[in-house]
Amino acid sequence: MSGHIGWADLILVMEKKHVRRLRERFGDMLHDKRIVCLNIPDDYQFMDAELIEILISSVSEHIELPIDIS
Repeated sequence: MSGHIGWADLILVMEKKHVRRLRERFGDMLHDKRIVCLNIPDDYQFMDAELIEILISSVSEHIELPIDIS
């Protein structure tokens, strides 16, 4: 995981508790990283269709997605 943080300019998380966990575990590595909390409850099943729609919508506000979401 720390290797991914090393090259990331932007880190997106679903909940505030995920931001806290990142800071606890990788605090020193995050000083120049932009962390965005999407405020999506982490109570969906893996690959849930509704979650995927929410993620596409939320993430596309921060980065250009290489998929057709129409």
